[in-house]
Amino acid sequence: MAEEILNRVAQSKLITFNLEDHYPKGQRLVFDISQWLYEGFVLREKEFRNQAKEYDWSKHKDQFIALNCSTDAIVPAWAYMLISSYLEPYAKKVVVGDLEMLESHLYQEVIENIDVADLKDKAVIVKGCSNKPVPKNAYIFLIQKLQPVVKSLMYGEACSSVPLYKKSKK
Repeated sequence: MAEEILNRVAQSKLITFNLEDHYPKGQRLVFDISQWLYEGFVLREKEFRNQAKEYDWSKHKDQFIALNCSTDAIVPAWAYMLISSYLEPYAKKVVVGDLEMLESHLYQEVIENIDVADLKDKAVIVKGCSNKPVPKNAYIFLIQKLQPVVKSLMYGEACSSVPLYKKSKK
């Protein structure tokens, strides 16, 4: 009679933490302000303010916005602040940067608000593959949140994980 095959991964006490499960829902958009600069490079205050005043900001309701300038123009901080002030009643979140910077900010907020008390002294594996854009910074934020709490921390899949941290026995 053949021996029964046991799935040790399924029987283990490993807890899988998938950052993708915490992906903030909502549309992401890069808002390029170079379109409002003279020849894409020169910010003329009066014209810039008029563009901002006339723009329909309501179309960005409930969106996550990354403000950037795709040219090498030198854009003063107040220009981003002005646009952000118009977006404030509509957008869920506004950052200066690209989509990865936006995702990093979103995940930082999400991870700060995760209750990890139930992971105290547990073996945790952070799932590595995802179908959603999880920035590298999110993994850094997560290890900073989990390391003080967990017994051990790994990355990858249960069948082929990379050990990252193991609490010392005192």
